[in-house]
Amino acid sequence: MNLDSGAFCVQSSDNRGGCVFNASLLAPDVELSLLQPVWNLALENASYCRSPLFPIVVGVGSFFLFTIPFTVIDFAGRDWRWAKRYRIHPETAVTWPAVRGAVALTLWNQVLYILPVSVAQCVWTPDTDLPLLAPPLWQFLWHVVASLVVYDFAIYVWHVVHHRNRWLYRNVHSVHHRSSVVHCWVSQYVHPWELFCVGLFGTAAPWVVGAHPMTCWGFMILNAFLGVETHSGYDFPVMLHRWVPFFGGTVKHEMHHQRPLVNFQPYFTWFDLITGTECPGILAGGVKPESLLEWEEKEKRLKRK
Repeated sequence: MNLDSGAFCVQSSDNRGGCVFNASLLAPDVELSLLQPVWNLALENASYCRSPLFPIVVGVGSFFLFTIPFTVIDFAGRDWRWAKRYRIHPETAVTWPAVRGAVALTLWNQVLYILPVSVAQCVWTPDTDLPLLAPPLWQFLWHVVASLVVYDFAIYVWHVVHHRNRWLYRNVHSVHHRSSVVHCWVSQYVHPWELFCVGLFGTAAPWVVGAHPMTCWGFMILNAFLGVETHSGYDFPVMLHRWVPFFGGTVKHEMHHQRPLVNFQPYFTWFDLITGTECPGILAGGVKPESLLEWEEKEKRLKRK
């Protein structure tokens, strides 16, 4: 096996064009990350993982994978009591025509826009250099969170601009708000310009924080999951907004689709809190918490003035 300055994995003689990790070549004082066994899989399949197409496959594939359980619950579990119990709007049902339209637009965007961009990346973008070592676990987690914060801020700014500017809202972002009932496929029910910007921010965020390739892929998977979850229409006990402070999740984003001038952040809530655009959300079973009732009463008083 050859090492480029001891830092990157390059081609070896194995049949897959991968790189076989050999710890004996490292200095004695080098500590291996807990993630090294997982990263070794990427090194062994370097011919695939180094490709500019690989991150796109990870991101797009993750999205379609994460829609499956929520779609099953929406249709097969329509009469399941436990599912209704955690639906934010149990009085409304997700219909096949609504999902069909969202799926059709999602596939159309993938074929018409994502596919050509993918081909262009293969032609003009060089292969990714894969470091020999996996990132330390603490660094992996820190960079994933940092990437999420950067992405969340970028989307927040974009979101506010595309709501405040009437032309941009009417011609671009209104596509995302067409569905009267929020479901997981609404995550990608967007105008091509919005799809491009979301993809650009998602790609740039880990680059801004200087993330390891493994961390970039981890962030893409998490971001795909959160995008689906925040549009799922469910308030399950295991969801992040139940456990993580300042994380809005599906409850806050569902409210954004009901009241488009509140809750602009896709995931967190701090900028909405600072700017006064934060609104409490409806909880599982359609329950309005006391904070939401107080918010609505405050809005009524302001309108009377």
